[in-house]
Amino acid sequence: MAPGARVQAAIELLDSIIDAARSNSAPADRLIADYFRTRRYAGSKDRRAVRELVYSAIRACGPVPQSGRAAILRAAQSDLQLSDLFTGEGHAPAPIEQGEVPADGGFAPEWLAERLSKSDIWGDEAQALLGRAPLDIRVNALKADRAVLNLPQAGEHLAAPQALRFAAGTQVEQWDAFKSGQIEVQDHGSQWAALAVAAKPGETIIDLCAGAGGKTLALAAAMENSGKLLAADTDRGRLSRLRPRAESAGAGLIESLLLDPGKEFDMVRSWPALHETGGGADAVLVDAPCSGTGTWRRNPEARWRLDPRQLTRFADQQSYLLDLAARLVKPGGRIIYVTCSLLDEEGRGRIQSFLATHADWKAPAPDLPLGRIRGHGMRLTPFHDGTDGFFIAQLISPC
Repeated sequence: MAPGARVQAAIELLDSIIDAARSNSAPADRLIADYFRTRRYAGSKDRRAVRELVYSAIRACGPVPQSGRAAILRAAQSDLQLSDLFTGEGHAPAPIEQGEVPADGGFAPEWLAERLSKSDIWGDEAQALLGRAPLDIRVNALKADRAVLNLPQAGEHLAAPQALRFAAGTQVEQWDAFKSGQIEVQDHGSQWAALAVAAKPGETIIDLCAGAGGKTLALAAAMENSGKLLAADTDRGRLSRLRPRAESAGAGLIESLLLDPGKEFDMVRSWPALHETGGGADAVLVDAPCSGTGTWRRNPEARWRLDPRQLTRFADQQSYLLDLAARLVKPGGRIIYVTCSLLDEEGRGRIQSFLATHADWKAPAPDLPLGRIRGHGMRLTPFHDGTDGFFIAQLISPC
């Protein structure tokens, strides 16, 4: 593909991504994959260049752009060579007309930027949300150890005991260590969210919003395959991906449970392990559904998909899950509450609301080497900690 044709391809993709954001349908990475699946003439360099153009334009726009062309014109304001490719020749986009308006800049839609600012996310903190994330892996302690594992590249040792960092785009999925289950791709902050559970061998632990099981696998490694570990979720598609991952990782203690919304308590309470161990879990991890404002480095178009009503629904769901977890944990047990959001209404606000109705519970801040105190929890951010954005809190049940 000629350089101008790459720009036109990026415009077409951005039009699809903008439409999908408005209708809350397919994510950008899926749309990009589908686009090139039907365009076999595009080589690997073409695909990489177009993808970079698309994500540069997404990061350059604050609100949802009017069009893909307007988004590229916004990106061209910081990359003047892009403007020269609007020639109209061959497959290049039409020349830029006098007075043609680029999309608005910024780091988020105005209403959302205001919400984040009230949560002390502004300036450098805000801009760091739109950087490019490195690639972090967790060495699976059930099969290997960071100190002696031989990998094709030497990664940077991070604070988490089995964490390594590589440059963005490193193809670790092609490595034998990945195929054999010795390593998992997992953000450094996500690893600390799992470590905050302080899971021990022999314990009974519930991962209440397990998804595809990234943190579940980290818990299994911490438990040394000893104890009871339940991965529960309402999303059949995501939960179905856990079984092959667990088999590859050698995590034999994991049981999974597909939950029916509204019936979660009765379904989890029927798990035999709770009756075998006296009726309650030692720990419940609530990795709650949220706005994902802490993950924009990986999914920058996600900020175009939010609206105030969604945030209200997320907050209600988070409070519901905390109340559910409180009924599942044993006396003296612990809840670890995690969101990949930097909005206080999804973080410290939810813990404050919980404590207001659960007066005997304690909320000591998790003992983490990263992050800063935020209310009763810890906040990790890309700017200060080099991780995705997380809020992590600990709740201790009265004895």
